Amino acid sequence: MSEQPDQPTEPAEEAEPAATEDDAPAGKEKKAEEEAQQPWATRRELHAHAPKSMAFDGTNHGVVAERIIGNVTTEIHYGFGGSGNGAPASGEIPPSQLDRLSDVFVAEGTRFAQLRDRLLKEQVLVLTGTPFTGRRAAALMLLRSVGTAPVHVLDSTTVPGKLTNLFDTPGKAAGYVLCDLATSRDEPLREAQFNALRDLMHKRKTHLVITVGVGAYLEDTVRPEEWEPPGQRAVLAARLTADVGAEATTRLLALPTVDEFLSRDHQLREVVGYATELRQYAVGRRGEGQLADYSLRALKHQVREWFAEPEEIVHLREKAFLIALAAFDGGPYALTAELSDLLYSQLQRVGDPKRFEAIPVFSTHIGKRLQLARARTYPEREDTEWGEVTQLKAAFRDDRTALVLLPEVWTGHPAARPALVKWLDELADDGRPLVRTRAAATAAVLARTDLPSTMALIIEPWARSDRARRRTTAVSALTLAHQIEAPNIPRIVDGWSADADDPRPCWVAVRAQGLIGTERPKAALAALRAQAHLQYGKKRPDQQVCDELPKSVALLLLSPEADTVLAELLRTLPDHRSAHELAVRGFLTACGRRDEESGHGRPLVLDWYAHADRDEAATAPAIVRLLREALDDRAYTEEAERVLRGWIRAADQDEKTEWALASLLTRLAVTPRETSRLTYLLRNPQGADGGPYPEAATRLRIALTRPTTA
Repeated sequence: MSEQPDQPTEPAEEAEPAATEDDAPAGKEKKAEEEAQQPWATRRELHAHAPKSMAFDGTNHGVVAERIIGNVTTEIHYGFGGSGNGAPASGEIPPSQLDRLSDVFVAEGTRFAQLRDRLLKEQVLVLTGTPFTGRRAAALMLLRSVGTAPVHVLDSTTVPGKLTNLFDTPGKAAGYVLCDLATSRDEPLREAQFNALRDLMHKRKTHLVITVGVGAYLEDTVRPEEWEPPGQRAVLAARLTADVGAEATTRLLALPTVDEFLSRDHQLREVVGYATELRQYAVGRRGEGQLADYSLRALKHQVREWFAEPEEIVHLREKAFLIALAAFDGGPYALTAELSDLLYSQLQRVGDPKRFEAIPVFSTHIGKRLQLARARTYPEREDTEWGEVTQLKAAFRDDRTALVLLPEVWTGHPAARPALVKWLDELADDGRPLVRTRAAATAAVLARTDLPSTMALIIEPWARSDRARRRTTAVSALTLAHQIEAPNIPRIVDGWSADADDPRPCWVAVRAQGLIGTERPKAALAALRAQAHLQYGKKRPDQQVCDELPKSVALLLLSPEADTVLAELLRTLPDHRSAHELAVRGFLTACGRRDEESGHGRPLVLDWYAHADRDEAATAPAIVRLLREALDDRAYTEEAERVLRGWIRAADQDEKTEWALASLLTRLAVTPRETSRLTYLLRNPQGADGGPYPEAATRLRIALTRPTTA
């Protein structure tokens, strides 16, 4: 689907009008009401734009969401042997730590040999790479490989201009490592500083390795070497072999849960932590369930770490991007970045509504931003209303991240809620279908985590809004929330469906019945019949609700539970005039829908009839009976004949449609009166766009009047 705004576009509203629908003259609705999106478009956008984790088919998929969003509270404590916990911030590294690191370090699959050669030659090496890829361990092992011992850790808070000051006092260290050198636009690592360090190392006959992050500020003449870590399996095997021996390592690596862990993109610190879990499992201190959940626990730890970091480490703008990426995971990068800045503006005002800081236009480094988010970009072809185009998409490397991150922000950082609510309100008003659908999906995830607050702050205000887009987004939010098994959604929808006071949430619920009713068709139809009966008894019916009721019935008739829905409509047809009208109107609405994917736009109900007729199913005569009811009801005769004329024109374009219609018309023409009515209809159809008389009509008339045997 494209991101083209719906047409016509709603005018911006400064404030909610004081008047309600009940203040308008009967039969007349406000402009916003008239522009409500059609339910087929809502369903199409859910199919096209919902996150992959919520792939929409109208049924419940809560098991996946439960496993990801469910409460996993075990803490993660990373240990890195010779690096990480217990390592000095500055000073000499104990030889025992270097020995331990040497036992588990993996050089295979890396450029370790080339890096060693350059360090030997130049004596100073700048090593760049992403966090938690083993840069520090690589630096220590490079120094060890060139024969330097002991190794001294330098203070990483030192700015480039004062690096040589660290060596003022002569020492016995034969090797130096400086991890995560702090650089900036004003304080880059310059060529002169690098050369001064190299001269100093030459005089002292020692070596220095400096590690920096991706996008560090270095002069062009300072050529860093990029560190690419070894494979996860190799690191895991090395750790396990050192801890439990080769034989036990082979058994542990053969576990299915290990393959599942290694199939995801983990940082080396998480691999090291997993090695500890496996070691505990080997001696009976961990169960299989704990082992299987480690990957998800590590992911939750990462998410909490992002939002617990101070702004000096993870800036508020980048935290806004993380949230936006969770909402638009797998969407266009440019769109995600654009909308993340809207959220950033809202977050700035938390605690200080008057605060406003200009957003730098060209300050964002895409690589660093994606590195922090553990995300990737990739080109992907996408169908739009302007044709097929290539979009640069952005997605988390771990497809579970969005379902973890959004609940963490909502429940773990409630001070951010006002900004999130305002941001989602803006997205719900956006003219782009993708944006509105992702706003709904975000609300659905929050509802799965905290239903009362999400309903009170987001979904119910949308449902009661005078803005059609917000109400439609509320429909999508309820539908997707049910999809991921948020609690009580059918109960909420049923309650709003029976609302006799406010037509806005009632309209939302009526449409939602058509979208989530696939797994509960009888209950959905009962709710729709009850509201139809309520409207039938009103002196001034709510026109928009009345118009929506048959559309929801049509959605159910065109769902996988169509046979059950049709049987239920026929069963309740004689119960009350409102039930009769609901069934007939819903059926005729469904009859007007066509298969948009077929080249000829085959009518869906007629195609359904053809399959039922071929299989001799009870559905075929049921379709004929409901169509006859429509033709015999004076209130709907004209609309039923209009449906048949559309089918005649469709039959002129597709032979299979013509055969199906010929069979259906033969079943309809039981009495001479019915035959006469259909013959007249076939003599007077107009071609598409006022074109010539359809040739199929002549063939159908001949088939209808041809004598048949019983």
